[in-house]
Amino acid sequence: MWSSPSSATDFGVFRGFAAQLGETLREAEGVGRKLYGFAEHDVTSTFVGNSAGLRARYDQPGGRLELNAKSGDMSRSAWAGASTRDFTDVDVAALDAGLAERLSWQERKVELPAGRYETLLPPTAVSDMLIYMYWEAGARDAGEGRTVFSKPGGGTRIGERLSPLPLDLFSDPAYPGLECAPFVVAHSSGRDSSVFDNGMPAGRASWISEGVLSALHSSRFSAAAAGVPVTPSVDNLIMTAPGASESLAEMIASTRRGLLLTCLWYIRQVDPQTLLLTGLTRDGVYLVESGEVVGAVNNFRFNESPVGMLGRVVQAGATSRTLPREWGDYFNRAAMPPLRVEGFNMSSVSQAN
Repeated sequence: MWSSPSSATDFGVFRGFAAQLGETLREAEGVGRKLYGFAEHDVTSTFVGNSAGLRARYDQPGGRLELNAKSGDMSRSAWAGASTRDFTDVDVAALDAGLAERLSWQERKVELPAGRYETLLPPTAVSDMLIYMYWEAGARDAGEGRTVFSKPGGGTRIGERLSPLPLDLFSDPAYPGLECAPFVVAHSSGRDSSVFDNGMPAGRASWISEGVLSALHSSRFSAAAAGVPVTPSVDNLIMTAPGASESLAEMIASTRRGLLLTCLWYIRQVDPQTLLLTGLTRDGVYLVESGEVVGAVNNFRFNESPVGMLGRVVQAGATSRTLPREWGDYFNRAAMPPLRVEGFNMSSVSQAN
């Protein structure tokens, strides 16, 4: 109800989770594995109203867990994270088991040069690439010829195929576990947002349908300027591949030779016309040969466009909720599949550990 007090959280939200975490910490210590990390939870109440009688409210819970595991001698490191609304669905033991496996993979080191590699991206790395693409997929800049979504000669690329696979990228305020405000919340006006749109319904929005660009986010003003339908942005992002059921482990098992990433870091834009991004790999890059992880390789700097990457996706797995490593501070309601990408551009070897 509009008139009810603002929602709040307290330490009780961690009660069951804390018991799991304590047991996991004891087990890790018993085998010489060190665990570091943090957990946080908040609830934000948003009220929207105007002099014409509009009244809208949404209470948004949000939480995340990040765990970093290190070997006893601190020479090996692995990361895992989870987003949650209330911590009842966080499986700490499963996260730690994955960390232990990745630390064991790092016992063998392999040096590889820069180059283009077939690469398996887990959901967290996929989310960091596609969230940046989502932020840049505004109708106004595309209509003015400023972005990768601009059509040469004028207009936008809506209707063009971006991926050979029938991938769907969408936002949905009612998506289970990623629920968010079903109306526009604009704290200020921008190129594709307007305070005059506050409270306007924002339902399911399809950005890519069966591999084809189907919408760009917009305000009523920017949609009219670009000549596209009004499609407000929504505070979550989901990618699915119809019929895809493979887990990341199953995709590893079917890999002849390629790289497996853990996560990406320090992502920055290089060229808006192609949406070329650069950044670093972090906390484990692994070499896969004949369906098995055979060791950890050096870190890389990458130069890749998420739009170009979608054009080279050759396999997608089952979608799962994930925590973006880079953007989790700002955007942590995401669900993504693991992707197999041909020719992912590891542009140089990084000295980062």
